[in-house]
Amino acid sequence: MVVSHPRTTDGVIADLDPTVAADLVASVGDLAVVVDRTGIVRAVVTADAELREAGVGEWVGQPWAQTVTVDTRGKVEALQRDAAHGAPLRRRQVNHRLANGTDLPVSYAVLRVGRDGGLLAAGRDMRSVSALQQRLVEAQQAMERDYWRLRHVETRYRLLFQLASEAIVVIDGGTGKVVDANAAAGRLFAEAPEKLLGRTFPFGIATDDLRALTDALANARAVGRSADVRVHLAPGGEPYLVGASTFRQDADTLLLVRFLPAGDNGDKVTERSQLARLIHDSPDAVVITDLGGAVRYANRAFVDLVQLSSEEQARGEDIGNWVGRPGADFDVFLTMLRKHGAVRLAVTAVRGAHGLSSEVEVSASWLPEGEPAAVGFVLRDVGRRLAVAPQGARDLTRAVEELTSLVGRVSLRELVRDTVDLVERHFIEAALELTDDNRTSAAEVLGVSRQSLYVKLRRHHLIDGPEPAPGAPTEP
Repeated sequence: MVVSHPRTTDGVIADLDPTVAADLVASVGDLAVVVDRTGIVRAVVTADAELREAGVGEWVGQPWAQTVTVDTRGKVEALQRDAAHGAPLRRRQVNHRLANGTDLPVSYAVLRVGRDGGLLAAGRDMRSVSALQQRLVEAQQAMERDYWRLRHVETRYRLLFQLASEAIVVIDGGTGKVVDANAAAGRLFAEAPEKLLGRTFPFGIATDDLRALTDALANARAVGRSADVRVHLAPGGEPYLVGASTFRQDADTLLLVRFLPAGDNGDKVTERSQLARLIHDSPDAVVITDLGGAVRYANRAFVDLVQLSSEEQARGEDIGNWVGRPGADFDVFLTMLRKHGAVRLAVTAVRGAHGLSSEVEVSASWLPEGEPAAVGFVLRDVGRRLAVAPQGARDLTRAVEELTSLVGRVSLRELVRDTVDLVERHFIEAALELTDDNRTSAAEVLGVSRQSLYVKLRRHHLIDGPEPAPGAPTEP
């Protein structure tokens, strides 16, 4: 039989028994709800076992509008009104409140069936779509935070770059062209800084010194930095010390070249004074320690973060008194510095002297050959950021929920044992990830002995092989 106007409420669809029509709709959709002319739910049909377990059958006998949340009741009334007047089908999404306290989003299209004015609502489960929308919102929020973080970093870079009294030019390591120059560089070469961009370096240097400067730049490309070389400017012959160092931006290698007047330390002293002032007034906490963790310098932001009244209270104290786990996190940072030369955006906690705790991001660098050797930390309070549950936490929550479904089928003792094993494995994997799979450092972070950690690793099938003998070198 061919129906020329399947959306009309008269004819074949109107003649169908509401229960038969509901079975038909449920077989091709997620949910079918039969509502009588007074708005009371007479039947709920679904082939989805999860929906049945959620308690959709409890709607029978209730007004359909009372089974949804208050903010979507108007949509239910509009669906009933449109179907009663024979309006064209139009889907509307409503939220049902389930017995377990969660919402069930359903997209309904309603048509009239039978001769007594009853309605049939064909529903589509929208939970997967809502989950995707939530993940999209979280991703957009994370991108927004990263965007503003990069904007703040760029602002601080531009401020420091332009305030520096040394002439600084940034050169593309491949082409040798200037990609950035500060105001001091413009004054040095008697050009506006923007007019220096795109020019091939070196320029404005005495011919006799070009070879030495070219060799210094080549050495910086090869080993990362060059020793200072003495050159003279071509116009006036003034002597300058020129040094270069490399850094990477995306996939490009750039050279940072600085000019310092030779034999004149006045500008250098001024620059150091400005730099010290900028660090002292920085909104991010800055602290410098020796290789043992004793504080040698702390700026105002760090003093405020750890709830002290002055820098003198922090000087000489162990940084572990406030940052991370005492005797653990600092050693992890040192391990990462020895391996990578820097620590970038490691997450830990800061404890104030009066009990206030804050989550911080830690970046660090060090001067192991300095006189004396030093480690510098920059700490940023991230406690006020909009929290996004990490993927690992969501995975752990999902796994615990799966164990919860076993209640009634497995004894409480077995459930507790399996949950403890699951959580223990999760935190061991997190510690290994934090320490770049260094098991000695991971044991320190977790507060267990190395032998105990190896026992747990084997029990959770994270490693194979025998336990190392006491005193044997650890496997990274």
